[in-house]
Amino acid sequence: MSRLPTYFISHGGGPWPWLDGDFRRQFDRLEASLGEIAREAGKPRAVLAVSGHWEEPRFTVMSGEKPGMVYDYSGFPPHTYQIRYEAPGSPQVAARVKELLEGAGIASGLDEGRGFDHGTFAPLYAMYPDADVPVLQLSLKARYDPREHLAAGRALAPLRDEGVLIVGSGLSWHNLRMFGASARLPSQSFDAWLDKALAAPGEERTGLLERWDAAPAARLAHPREDHFVPLMVAVGAAEHEKSARVYHEQDFMGGVTASSYRFG
Repeated sequence: MSRLPTYFISHGGGPWPWLDGDFRRQFDRLEASLGEIAREAGKPRAVLAVSGHWEEPRFTVMSGEKPGMVYDYSGFPPHTYQIRYEAPGSPQVAARVKELLEGAGIASGLDEGRGFDHGTFAPLYAMYPDADVPVLQLSLKARYDPREHLAAGRALAPLRDEGVLIVGSGLSWHNLRMFGASARLPSQSFDAWLDKALAAPGEERTGLLERWDAAPAARLAHPREDHFVPLMVAVGAAEHEKSARVYHEQDFMGGVTASSYRFG
């Protein structure tokens, strides 16, 4: 079995794959990139998604056989609160994730009742619409320490040789009060820094990510870094491997520059 890459993806807004009209069309390029990721990765044994929409006091792994749904958005049409993404979970992979984390001295737990949030089910629907690949989530750890999330990624690196696709799911720009034209210049600035940082050699890249909040427009890009920290897990699991930008647009939501990356 060949080693899988890892990814940091921008997962888009709410339940976008189930919408239509002008709002839905804003995600066409993102959707195409997610389909290409699925073609690159094939059908893995499982997908481990690290979503910006789930945090716990310690790293926690979804461990149910048939995960439910978490409709963690508001203001969308009624049918979007009936969505079902029927991918199975994987208690076996969940146990392996916990084993690897704890083997690295990282406290972790299991959550059998946790369901898929939209940071997972929206992009995974675009990647695997038949829901025929097992999917589970790993939570963020509260306080978002980049070093702790990089360390979690390092601990989970063996999964890449075991057929598990690690996907950090967030958004490279996530300031809900600054979309559209007002985001144009700061998002370009932050995105340019991010692209340069991720192209740096392993130790240099790690150091830059540990100090990410010193980047240009960092706190405009991420007033709260829940949608950025999933990147750390994806990088940690491929710490000394090259990055490649797999999605990039400069007019997302009327002005935002946004990107997704592959590692390895």
